[in-house]
Amino acid sequence: MNDILRDIRLAVLFLTRLPLGPMSGETVPLAQAMRAFPLAGALIGLVGGLALLLAEQMELPPLAAGLCAVLAMILLTGGLHEDGLADCADAFGAMGDRDKKLAIMKDSRLGAFGGLALIFSVGLRASLLAAVPAAQGCWMLIAAGAVSRASAPLVMSASTPAKPEGLGATSGTPDGAVGLWVLSTGILVAFIALGGSALAAVAYAALAGGLMLLWAKRQIGGYTGDVLGAVIQVVEIAVLFAGLS
Repeated sequence: MNDILRDIRLAVLFLTRLPLGPMSGETVPLAQAMRAFPLAGALIGLVGGLALLLAEQMELPPLAAGLCAVLAMILLTGGLHEDGLADCADAFGAMGDRDKKLAIMKDSRLGAFGGLALIFSVGLRASLLAAVPAAQGCWMLIAAGAVSRASAPLVMSASTPAKPEGLGATSGTPDGAVGLWVLSTGILVAFIALGGSALAAVAYAALAGGLMLLWAKRQIGGYTGDVLGAVIQVVEIAVLFAGLS
C-alpha cells in the first residue's frame, strides 16, 4: 500500500502543480511510478468535472461551462500537455529533416501550427462537453483523464526515444508490469465512468494514440516528452468523443 501511495504522489507531482513537496530525493524511477498515471489522470479529470458542475450551477451557457472545465484542467497541469501538442504541431508541420524538427520542438516560441493545434484542442474538448449534461461530462472527463495518462507509459513501452537526452529518454522505460497495470487501471476507470461506452472509448484511444505514435516515428524516429504530451491530448479528445454515445 505504501508503494502505490508513493507512486500516486510522484505521478501527481509530475502531472500537476499541486504542492505535494519536491520530487528531488526520490529513489523510485519515474518509469516505475507511471503505474499511477491513470489515477492521477482521473484526479485531473475530476477537477475539470467539478468545474463543469459548478459552471452549470452558475447557469453559464454550455460552451462557457465546457471552457471553464478545460481551463481548470489546464491550470491544474500548468498546460503541460498543451505545450507538448503545440511543439509537435509546429515541428511536424514544418518542412525539413529530423534534426530541424527536433530543433523546432526545443524552441519555446509558438508557431502557426502550434497555435492552431491549441485552438482545436481547447475548442473540441469544450464543444464535446457542451453537448452533454454536466453530470455526464464529469464522468467523461474522469475517463478521459485516466485513459489518456495511461497512454503515455504504453507509448514509451512500444517505441524508443527520438534522442538520447530530454525527459522522454531520461525517465526510463516502463516495464511490462507497469504497462499491464496502467492498461488495466485505465480500462477499469473507463468502465466505471462510461459504462457501455467504455469499449468505444478504449478503441478510439488506441486508434488515436497509435496514429500519433506512427506519425512521430515517421517524423523524428520515436517519442519525446512533447510527443507524449501530444498523445495524451489526442487520446483525451478521442475518449470524450466516445463518451457522447
